[in-house]
Amino acid sequence: MLQTNLLHLLSAADLKTTLETNENVMVCCGRMGPMCIPVYKSMLEVQGQYAHVAFRDMEFDTEDARAIRDLPICAGFRGLPFTVYFKSGKPVKATSSIQSKEQITAILDEQFKK
Repeated sequence: MLQTNLLHLLSAADLKTTLETNENVMVCCGRMGPMCIPVYKSMLEVQGQYAHVAFRDMEFDTEDARAIRDLPICAGFRGLPFTVYFKSGKPVKATSSIQSKEQITAILDEQFKK
């Protein structure tokens, strides 16, 4: 399990339930590495400003993470983490590698307008 203070998705079933019960979801699928930790930190910092978005993490090296890794929107990604933004259960944006807090909030604002 990832050592973050985000809510964890431990299985593909957890992801499915989260997508079914939340209109707006941001999932960061990664490891506890130097490219991933800043994204988790930024998610924690902004989640209070985006109460209408469910922020979750998922460990990249599990079989269930295929639910993220195999998404067509993630095709061609090579760097960790894979960060996917879902609207009404569908992926609407995805990034790979490190993202700054400003880059994350720009995507949140673009995809999940209040």
